[in-house]
Amino acid sequence: MTDSVLNFYDQMAEDYHLIFKDWQSAISWNGEILDRFIQTQRPHIGPLSLLDCSCGIGTQAIALALHGYNVHATDLSPASVERAAHEADTLGAKITVGVADFRTLAAQVPGTFDIVLSCDNALPHLLDDDDLDKAARNMWLKLNRGGMLLISIRDYDQLLEQRPSADPVRVFGVGENRRIIFQVWDWQDDAPIYTVNLFILRQVSGEWVTSVQTTQYRALQRTELTQILAKAGFSSIQWHLPDQSSFYQPIVTAIKS
Repeated sequence: MTDSVLNFYDQMAEDYHLIFKDWQSAISWNGEILDRFIQTQRPHIGPLSLLDCSCGIGTQAIALALHGYNVHATDLSPASVERAAHEADTLGAKITVGVADFRTLAAQVPGTFDIVLSCDNALPHLLDDDDLDKAARNMWLKLNRGGMLLISIRDYDQLLEQRPSADPVRVFGVGENRRIIFQVWDWQDDAPIYTVNLFILRQVSGEWVTSVQTTQYRALQRTELTQILAKAGFSSIQWHLPDQSSFYQPIVTAIKS
């Protein structure tokens, strides 16, 4: 993982909600979809403890706390964690927060949990197998016996066939509140790694103001991540595509047996 990842999320923390049409509606949607999905995989009565180890500004952490989960939310980015705590307080969600790296969760996060979660394609910021192995093992260490890991990533099996050069343009709002969001992707010739340039254009006082942030991802295929999770000690590794889970990205679940 390069410094670009930390810089990307620290710099994006204030504006991250702008990539959604309506961020609070996105929180509600995530809560409904993920709670229902978790119930189908791990039926339970009473609250489950959950570590969101890539919480960002709190999209899933807040959503699941509002559905009764006992949530501890961590992220590499201190600015993102600070905002997640503020937004949780504003929305009446009880969460605890901390700054932590995927690869060192065991040293940075106390206790163990019923669920460890990482959504929104965060794990593919790790570009090599060694870092992915460390992250998977640390996630394993943070789970209770019988606990479930839940990760969502982009559908790289499909994207690697196409190697798109951009993400679709989205236009939100009207008049002075309009904003345009799009991504330009630059693929490496010799590796399944690409650089994302995220553009946010906002109309301010009749003029367009542009910001751009840059980071990298690895196009991590499902078989690769399955092997990494198995090596870390997980069992019952299963993939759930959007038509099965109703989530917008493929989800992998695994159990600490």
